[in-house]
Amino acid sequence: MLLNAEDSVLVLVDLQARLMPAIHEGERVVRESVRLASIAALLGVPVIGTEQSPASLGENLADVRKLCGLTLAKDHFDGCEDGLAEALPAGRKTVAIAGCEAHVCVLQTAMGLLRRGFGVSLVADATGSRQPASHAAAVERLRQAGATVVTVEMAAFEWMRSSRHARFREVLALVR
Repeated sequence: MLLNAEDSVLVLVDLQARLMPAIHEGERVVRESVRLASIAALLGVPVIGTEQSPASLGENLADVRKLCGLTLAKDHFDGCEDGLAEALPAGRKTVAIAGCEAHVCVLQTAMGLLRRGFGVSLVADATGSRQPASHAAAVERLRQAGATVVTVEMAAFEWMRSSRHARFREVLALVR
């Protein structure tokens, strides 16, 4: 099933300044997440961020925070337990999800969304963990649970569907 911009919402999980230095290839994960959110914004896909215990771990990185229409503070690893599912825009049935850590908050939030009937696409190259093995295990587990695994570029081109899309050149500039 291809992603559809009119049906999708992007959730960026816990891209917090205090957490990112511990993430394997954290700079790449942030770069890809920002690129993904920028593309989503161009294509009218709402972007929601989450922050795990921000009183302790701080806010999301400024580059991430400014791209989020809403940022939800949470204490549960599954953001749905702190109101994420209810915060999603009405009529949007597919969630593209990225962020950190893949095997904890991303995994549990994605599982929570799947349990609530949402389609979930894990954007693997915009998702990270401290250890590569944890990231790989999370990707496999989510695939087995019914999530689709995509990349930033897959999401971008699926959301556009055609090179005739009005924002194609702007998106292409972000892809290159």
